[in-house]
Amino acid sequence: MLRRATFAALLACSAAAHAELPEPVARLLRAANIPDEAVGAVVLRGNATVLAHGAERSMQPASTMKLVTTLVGLEQLGPIFRGRTELRSGADLVGGVLQGDLVLRGGGDADFDADVLEHMLQKLRNQGVKKIKGDLLLDRQLFRPARPDRVTPQFDRMPEFRYNVVPDALLLNTNMLQIDISSTQQQLKLLMMPPLEGVSVGADMKLVDAPCAKWEDGWRTPDYVRGEDGKLKVLLHGSFPRNCAHTVHVNVLDRQDYADRLFRATWRRLGGSFGGAVREAATPAGTRLLADHVARALPEVLRDINKISDNTQARLLYLSLGSLESDAYFGSRPLAAGDADTAVRARQVVRDWFLRHRIDEADLVIENGSGLSRTERIRPAQLAAVLRVGSQSVWAPEFLSSLPIAALDGTMRRRLRDSAAAARARIKTGGLENVVAIAGYVPDANNEQCVVVAFINHERVGNGAGRAALDALIDWVAASGLPPA
Repeated sequence: MLRRATFAALLACSAAAHAELPEPVARLLRAANIPDEAVGAVVLRGNATVLAHGAERSMQPASTMKLVTTLVGLEQLGPIFRGRTELRSGADLVGGVLQGDLVLRGGGDADFDADVLEHMLQKLRNQGVKKIKGDLLLDRQLFRPARPDRVTPQFDRMPEFRYNVVPDALLLNTNMLQIDISSTQQQLKLLMMPPLEGVSVGADMKLVDAPCAKWEDGWRTPDYVRGEDGKLKVLLHGSFPRNCAHTVHVNVLDRQDYADRLFRATWRRLGGSFGGAVREAATPAGTRLLADHVARALPEVLRDINKISDNTQARLLYLSLGSLESDAYFGSRPLAAGDADTAVRARQVVRDWFLRHRIDEADLVIENGSGLSRTERIRPAQLAAVLRVGSQSVWAPEFLSSLPIAALDGTMRRRLRDSAAAARARIKTGGLENVVAIAGYVPDANNEQCVVVAFINHERVGNGAGRAALDALIDWVAASGLPPA
């Protein structure tokens, strides 16, 4: 009962609290025909509740759910936590030939890209490795299932774009291809990066008379085909404006093909020889470390997750919560993998954290930790309690510095420029179809820091209507000389 009593006390309305939305917010909602019942909002100032409107509604939070993932991640794994990638082998090196398999083992490295792979392979060349006689083994076993992208339902009709990429423990270059598309009046030109062994790009796109800025209107989901010779061809579909140039980043190839072709192209460019297969397997016992890469420290990764709302990095951190535990010095070590689903373990870690901080976890539904979900739910009051814990955490500076600053950076860089909150409020934003959300910290007119959380779940939030109402709430808090708590 203590946990629920503490939570209830936090949200009990003080003399200064009210359930009605501020008039500037209510006016914008009325103009957009958005009912008050579609809104959940909480404003806390110290231990006082300034505003509690629909605070106990279970609602879709969109990307504000990332605040749960990042704060729990920071407190569980610590500020010096880093994912890592390793090249290992148990084979002898004889006359420049590695006499067996090479292992590429994933450890949830948030920065494992094409440049990192090249640097790791260059370290092999510097050790005298000219030829790999065996196979390349891709070890993704840190997470279960090892290939969550194969079992995760498609979120929307744009699976090729980066915001939809499902991570695994060995996600290389986010599996992205950069394709530069340019057109003249009659011709289409394509350039693909990075270079992949036996992979080309083509298109059956129709050139149309349309504004270049509207190129996405004619975009259709790309795919790829495998020729009888084993070569792969990425195919772009739809239409594209004449006399236009645009760069797209797409997740098209299966990541097994992607890692295979990128490894072969990079190793060959470095002067290496390899004739084996690339296959998925666990790291055999008795291997030694040949090269490794360590990602940025967690607080730096959190800035990507919260400031630019990186779904893939948020999901990667969430899975790391289910696969790693910290030691006394905030290092980390893998949990015994077993057959347990990593996302299920992560969910339990989050719930245990809620219980430890005496936050009611009832109605909390967390699927992947990014908010890119139609099943994730949290009450505004719960997220406000999470933010209150974050402001008092020993790692509060690292957590707060990850949030977008109003009118300055991240997803808030163009918002609230003429507001009292400009350059002062730190706000995580969220948006899905029929959902807008904000959550963060807003200093009031007395420079007292307030926790502000607000969700709108309604079909009429589009065209900026929902966002305007939420910005009005932030501005109201920032401009108000609220009574002393």
